[in-house]
Amino acid sequence: MYAPSRNEAREFLFAAWEKYRTAAPLSDLERIAVEIIAKHPEYHALLEAREHRLKAAFDPDAGKLNPFLHLQLHLAIAEQLTVDRPQGVRAEIERLTKKHDDAHAALHDALECLAETIWEAQHANTAPDTERYLECLRRK
Repeated sequence: MYAPSRNEAREFLFAAWEKYRTAAPLSDLERIAVEIIAKHPEYHALLEAREHRLKAAFDPDAGKLNPFLHLQLHLAIAEQLTVDRPQGVRAEIERLTKKHDDAHAALHDALECLAETIWEAQHANTAPDTERYLECLRRK
């Protein structure tokens, strides 16, 4: 399993956005990342300031949303949708899309559930509980 470091994950986003901005060829994964970034114009300036933002800290206790984490969670959900893993995630997100009449709002519901599931796993030192993740989606 590939587990990039924080800086590697951030560098991927910086590089994908830079390639897009300079019309350089994109890999399939970079194309997905750029589609996600394009839907978040509030992060464009951040991604254009690589040197200043690579090591930036975002303290959730201080109310600072981590934009890199947000974008990486979007990427994780894009991958889940491609393979429908955990099984049923695609149907739940499709249901949420109909409920909100907005695919991006549905994805943000899924992001909350995924972030919660990852946080719980990290604090319990266990693998993420996919059933709890799906239950969270069903409650949305």
